[in-house]
Amino acid sequence: MKLMMFAKMLQEYPLEKTAQIMKDMGLDGVDLTVREGGYIEPTDVVAALPPAIEAISQYGLEVPMLTTNVVSAEDEYAEDTFATAAQCGVKWLKLGYWHYQEFGSLEKQILAARARMIDLEALARQYGIWAGIHIHSGDYLSAEATVVYEILQGRDPRYVGAYIDPGHMVVEGARSGWKMGIDLLAPYIQLVAVKDMMWLHKPTAENPKNYELKLVPLAEGMVPWPEVFALLHQIGFDGGISIHSEYGNYMDTEEIVAQTRRDIEYLKPLLEKHWPH
Repeated sequence: MKLMMFAKMLQEYPLEKTAQIMKDMGLDGVDLTVREGGYIEPTDVVAALPPAIEAISQYGLEVPMLTTNVVSAEDEYAEDTFATAAQCGVKWLKLGYWHYQEFGSLEKQILAARARMIDLEALARQYGIWAGIHIHSGDYLSAEATVVYEILQGRDPRYVGAYIDPGHMVVEGARSGWKMGIDLLAPYIQLVAVKDMMWLHKPTAENPKNYELKLVPLAEGMVPWPEVFALLHQIGFDGGISIHSEYGNYMDTEEIVAQTRRDIEYLKPLLEKHWPH
C-alpha cells in the first residue's frame, strides 16, 4: 500500500518544496498533477515528467500515480502521457471526467464512455500502466459506483478500473450506497482518494431547505473511515491511497499543510491496523 498526497493543493510551492513537505509528513509518494494548470502541462509531459520525478526522488519519495485530464485515447497528449508515465515507472494514472449531460440521455452516455474505455484499455495495456475512473459526486458520469461499474463491464481490471473516493460516495449514498459501491467495484479498485464531507444546513429566504456541501477534516466528516478501510482490507486492496486536502475554500496553503498533518495523524493508525509496515 502506497500513501500519497494529491499535489494540487500545494502547487503555489516549487515542486522541491512540495516534495520536502510530503517527506516530512511521512508519506510514501506524490500524486503528481499532469494536466492543464498542474505541475506539468500535458504539452510538456515528455520533456518535463522525467526530471520532475527525478527531483522528487531526491527526497526519498516515489511518484506512483499521475492525475490527468485524459478522457479518450484520441486526446492529443494521451499516448505521450501513458508512454512517459510508463517510462518513468509510474504505476497508476487517474483519468479525467465525463460530465453528465441532459436528463434522459444517461444510457447513451454510458455506452459512449464504454466505447472510450475499450481504447483506453488498449493504450494502458500497450504501456503496462493502469488507468482509473475517479468517482466524483455531482453532475459527473462517475458520480455513482453503479454507473462506473457499467462503464467498466468487460474491461480487464489489470489495466483499467475504479479510483474510488469514499467522500464523494458518501455524498451520493450516505447510509449504505458507498458500501454497496465498494462491494460492486471490488475487482476493479486499485486507488482510493481520501477526503471527507459534511452537508451543512444553510437556509435562505428563497429556500429554507437549502444545504451546502463542505469538505472537512477526516475526523469530522460523514465518512465512516474505520469501516471503509476494514472493507477495503476484506476485498484484498493493497494499492494507492491519495490524500485530497482540498480545503482551499477556507484555508491558505500553510493552513492546508497543518491540517493535512492532523489528517495523517488520524489516518495512519487506521491504515496500520490493516496494512502494517
